[in-house]
Amino acid sequence: MGKILAGYLFPHPPIIMREIGRGEEKRAKKTVKGCERLAKDIKDKEPETIIVITPHGPLFTDAISISLGEDLKGDFINFGNQELKFNYKNNIELVNKIIDKSYKQNIPIAKIDYNFARDYDISLKLDHGTLVPLYFVDKEYKDFKLIHITYGLLSPKDLYRFGKIIQKTALESKEKVVLIASGDLSHKLSNEGPYTYSPYGEQFDKEVVNLLEKGDFKSIASFDLELSEKAGQCALRSLIILAGFLDGFKIKPEVLSYEGPFGVGYCNAKFSVEEKGKETDIYKELINLGKEKVNNIRKKEDQYVKIARMSLEHYIKYGKIIDIPKDVSEELLNNRQGAFVTLKKDGMLRGCIGTIEPTQNSLAEEIIHNAISAGIKDPRFDSVAEEELEELIYSVDVLKSPEPIESIEDLDVEKYGVIVTKGFRRGLLLPNIEGVETPEEQVNIALTKAGIRKDENYTLERFEVIRHF
Repeated sequence: MGKILAGYLFPHPPIIMREIGRGEEKRAKKTVKGCERLAKDIKDKEPETIIVITPHGPLFTDAISISLGEDLKGDFINFGNQELKFNYKNNIELVNKIIDKSYKQNIPIAKIDYNFARDYDISLKLDHGTLVPLYFVDKEYKDFKLIHITYGLLSPKDLYRFGKIIQKTALESKEKVVLIASGDLSHKLSNEGPYTYSPYGEQFDKEVVNLLEKGDFKSIASFDLELSEKAGQCALRSLIILAGFLDGFKIKPEVLSYEGPFGVGYCNAKFSVEEKGKETDIYKELINLGKEKVNNIRKKEDQYVKIARMSLEHYIKYGKIIDIPKDVSEELLNNRQGAFVTLKKDGMLRGCIGTIEPTQNSLAEEIIHNAISAGIKDPRFDSVAEEELEELIYSVDVLKSPEPIESIEDLDVEKYGVIVTKGFRRGLLLPNIEGVETPEEQVNIALTKAGIRKDENYTLERFEVIRHF
């Protein structure tokens, strides 16, 4: 029978490595010392297999990636260093069992081998999210096999279930195993970081570090995804998988360090496994928490959101477009405006379709048709299935008339949406979108949606919306 020894949170900025930082690593002394202590702890525990969950390998919205090569290699050439090179043996036997169990539980897996990498034009090299933690481990301990996993942008419930699959597979093996959750916290702690400063960054880091200190993985697995997106981080999904991996064990949590010297939050933490505890069912609790959240939101929905929800539910169940409800307001019956309907599931986008200008006889009909389109015609997603309806959260944006503007300086990402136009090509982005912090980002996304190059002579319009939740 296998044994789970511990889980860890490692940050992964290459700048904390002496060969890359060239003196700058001294600004992150706490982080460097924390990584060294975690590496020594791994040495003391002597695992036969180290599993790394990284954000920076082959990332897919609809699948978790697992490397299949017998030899897992990487370097830091992209970070200006020609000398640092790493080579690890893959634990193929354990990998195949994890994949098999994942398929049986309907967790989508992308099997990363030579053919897959060629077809999707991705690198087989180990990413820095994996190599930075292993750089420190390598100095202390080398006698292990590696499993390299890149989380997918799946729901927290599925990521947690995947962590449980890893746990079960490890316990059924003869291996001693540890798991490294690789990830940095908020990238928006200051304007020195890779993104514009946001007060949500400090809020996110404070809340997550507090949960890690308590070892409260139930709250990690059910953490507010909207806050995490606003914070601009890459650790939460790794930690949710770690939550599943450690579920049911009595653990000793310890946060070794936290700091944000480059505008990015770095946290080192370890979770030593003391004994198998009482079997829990966080997955069931996550489902119940999700239902409770949806029910609370639906109790407060206004008539705009209610019409959107009713129209999609009716169409999915019966294949017909509903008539306009008799009790709608004069505003919905008599106004003609463009509107966007957005669907979310488990805190993530599930569909969004809208019209810049009115195409129906009334705003009510505009919402009805756009809600159905958001559920079945958004090309980024499969059509909504009937069993998903009870999990969806709706919002409706009613557009005010667009006005032309002369430059990007006339935009405000929280107040105004943007429309870019070149000939018949037109792209729109709503205001106050999670993760969009600057007008430049807003315009670039709209240009991409429209298929317009940045160097083309396009026109700009801005508009305001009335958002209904």
